[in-house]
Amino acid sequence: MKALILAGGKGSRLQPYTTVLPKPLMPVGEDPILSIVLQQLAHAGIQEVILATGSLEPLFRAVFENGQRYGIHLEYSTETHPLGTAGPIAQVLDKLEDHFLVMNGDLLTTLSYRNFFESHLASGAALTIAAAHREVPIDFGVLEVDARGCLEAFHEKPVHSFDVSMGIYAMQRQAVAPFLKKGEAMDFPELVQCLLKNGKPVHCYREDCFWLDIGRVEDYRLANEIIETRKSEFIPEK
Repeated sequence: MKALILAGGKGSRLQPYTTVLPKPLMPVGEDPILSIVLQQLAHAGIQEVILATGSLEPLFRAVFENGQRYGIHLEYSTETHPLGTAGPIAQVLDKLEDHFLVMNGDLLTTLSYRNFFESHLASGAALTIAAAHREVPIDFGVLEVDARGCLEAFHEKPVHSFDVSMGIYAMQRQAVAPFLKKGEAMDFPELVQCLLKNGKPVHCYREDCFWLDIGRVEDYRLANEIIETRKSEFIPEK
């Protein structure tokens, strides 16, 4: 099983922290968040990882080298210009297996990558998206108003429920290859739409697990609070 980790973003939502370090190198507890991800992937049986980076690749190489201390083989793919969240896949498609994992490098989760990948294989899907449930409270009274300005309904501080993408994907190489071109930028929503329009099945995987994207300052602070008391849930024993 091989994985591609996306680590080329600027992390603008996490400033001022990311003016010094790229987001995947931000420490969560004693380790960079990407270090936690690599340990989890190795524990799940993933032996080869490609790290898609931008101009800061030398910094990633200095920290992670060839991945040997994690028990994996780590390669690097450098973007000369921004390729979005799906574009980097095209750069390394010939190095990936028939089915492979793609994920963001700044996630704190207890997701079982092994179960996720096995579910993808069993589904026969072109693409499987790891999904998390989120509830978003609205702190206002929400009005439904018709075209004449007449009130139709009043909802006091409603809570909206969604399934959201965790930023973790499993893909079938043959299915996604026709929509990816080397050197061309593409984001995941565009790739998903291409698959759906062409009748390719896209599967969503749900698991009772913890998930947090550390892209915002408040979420980064929360991640550090959680890792202090629940470290054993995220970092496998060696």
